[in-house]
Amino acid sequence: MKTTSVMIVGVGGQGSLLASKLLGRLLVDEGLDVKVSEVHGMSQRGGSVVTYVRFGEKVYSPIITQGEADIIISFEKLEAARYATFLKKGGKIVVNTQQIDPMPVIIGAAEYPENCLTELKNKNVDIDAIDALSLAEQAGSSKAVNIVLMGKAAKYFDIPYEKWIKAIENTVKEKFIEMNKKAFDLGYNS
Repeated sequence: MKTTSVMIVGVGGQGSLLASKLLGRLLVDEGLDVKVSEVHGMSQRGGSVVTYVRFGEKVYSPIITQGEADIIISFEKLEAARYATFLKKGGKIVVNTQQIDPMPVIIGAAEYPENCLTELKNKNVDIDAIDALSLAEQAGSSKAVNIVLMGKAAKYFDIPYEKWIKAIENTVKEKFIEMNKKAFDLGYNS
């Protein structure tokens, strides 16, 4: 089995670390060798957060370099554009269409690149875009964007739906399990 490389990218506070924990647990439960590395950046200030998840029969390093990612799961449009160079040829970006302005945009020092997803598509990047925020709110909380995205991304993994649900039950706090299962379903069926 070849090693598969997944990057989970977002902005601090969006739940990317829970998403990587969920994915890691799922893959370990599948009997795979899993390596996870988190890069926090200025996560408490709304900065980029990146998690590398690599899995296969035997994985020697968690680090993903440019051109190596099979899948990038992006919690925000600009983060998808920022990390697109890490995607390998034939890879896939699953992206939330939400826009979160970075600090330079907030203070007026820069403008948000409005057409960043269109530009990626024009460069033949395979993008699966979803309005995860609306679906998360439909599930009961805007904080469930991460699980909606994992539901959307699940179709690119060769792991049955039921095992994803079991991983949610084993990862998420008990009082949030039902909401997160609903969020996963909404993403999975979108």
